[in-house]
Amino acid sequence: MSLYDTLKPIIAILPEVKAPDFPPSLKDKLLWTFLVLALFFILGQIYPIGIDASRLQQFERLDILLGSKTGTLITAGIGPIVLASIFLQLAKGSGLLNIDFSNPNDRKAFQGLQKLLAIVLSFAEGFIYVFSNYITAAGAGASTAIPLFGSVFATQLIVGLQLAMGSLILLYLDEIVQKYGIGSGISLFIAAGVSQAIFLGAFSLVPSVSGIPSGLIPQAIYLLTTGDVIKAFWAVIPIVFTIAIFLAVVYVEGMKIELPLAYGKARGLGARYPIKFLYVSNIPVILASAVLLNMQLIGLFMFNAGLPLLGTYQNNQPVDGLAYFVTALPSPLLIGGYDVYLQYLLQPREIFHALTYGIALVLLCIVFGWFWIESTGMGSADVARQLEKSGLQIPGFRQDTRVTERILSKYIPIITILGSAFVGVLAWFADITGALGTGTGLLLTVGIIYKFYEDLAQQQLFELYPGLRNIVQ
Repeated sequence: MSLYDTLKPIIAILPEVKAPDFPPSLKDKLLWTFLVLALFFILGQIYPIGIDASRLQQFERLDILLGSKTGTLITAGIGPIVLASIFLQLAKGSGLLNIDFSNPNDRKAFQGLQKLLAIVLSFAEGFIYVFSNYITAAGAGASTAIPLFGSVFATQLIVGLQLAMGSLILLYLDEIVQKYGIGSGISLFIAAGVSQAIFLGAFSLVPSVSGIPSGLIPQAIYLLTTGDVIKAFWAVIPIVFTIAIFLAVVYVEGMKIELPLAYGKARGLGARYPIKFLYVSNIPVILASAVLLNMQLIGLFMFNAGLPLLGTYQNNQPVDGLAYFVTALPSPLLIGGYDVYLQYLLQPREIFHALTYGIALVLLCIVFGWFWIESTGMGSADVARQLEKSGLQIPGFRQDTRVTERILSKYIPIITILGSAFVGVLAWFADITGALGTGTGLLLTVGIIYKFYEDLAQQQLFELYPGLRNIVQ
């Protein structure tokens, strides 16, 4: 009996969003997408009952990667959904799960297992956040707030359950977007969080500790009016790097190699197989960043348990050890400005910190990029078999899977390594230069917006020519 057969009764009773009877119109898709986005922002303003709000700290990097907002109902964000997907992809790639995605039943089984695991992880992560004091419940740790019902343990349980419910709501909002909206909820939440961070970082009028606007553009204007041209110049440098990295990613998104293909049974008909420079898109940097962030969380949990094996922490942030040296450098806005940040960055300890973080990020990107193509049917052998099933071959070569695989192997492995290393280096460069939204966030958002544009264009085409839907889908 397979694992799916064992869990089938449980999977069968899981709630799910009903698929639409008819394909929604483009107007309806946009309406559902914006409605889900509005609910996401509302959830990010609701704080669980029983937390000590005075001890909350915002962790921009974690919030951006997970589409979350620390301390609110969506503290865990899309973390459980992403981790569930990673775990099952690992299980499939290692042979623990024997699933054929071309089989509708196997595909449904995989989706059911992923939802079940995401639900389990929602509760697990919710309680880890609370019992590690990452989110401090009233009366726990150094909190002086009064716990609910006079019990710290009961308060922690209640807060943990609320955090889990927030993740479950996001799980089903993601399902709504997939069936009724455009794209996916996961991508939507990440892009929304990054866009918000960039907008606030650039234009916020909220006063900083020094009394001047915290947004970089209002800050630069204020400094210019006071005659401090040099500080005004340093204030806008992060925006310059943000724009430069955004344009670089847009440019690289269009880089690709196109292999000519021909139909073996129909002379004169041909096609092209595009191998993009970013062949695995931003998947490597998502997984690599998730691993490094989870290392921080595990280190914090161990430190609070009296086992500082990954380093010591202050205010929930690592200050030494392995967890510290694989953590991105702090934002120039937190250091006290770009001129102060440069002095901080040139310290020998921080130079080593920046290098170790960059090396760890790039190496993990390469490893995950390679793993991704091998476990998701994007490797040379898998693509060669897919082309053969479609009746396609490379002109000038005989129609043989081994021949096609050998030709594809000249491109796909190299492109995978170079593309994965590129996104790792670009994310690292964005991080050390203080680009708004973080390097990982910028890479993800550009890719998400590009994909959203493609989906929107496709939906418009289907609206004009309904018959195409039956051919493409």
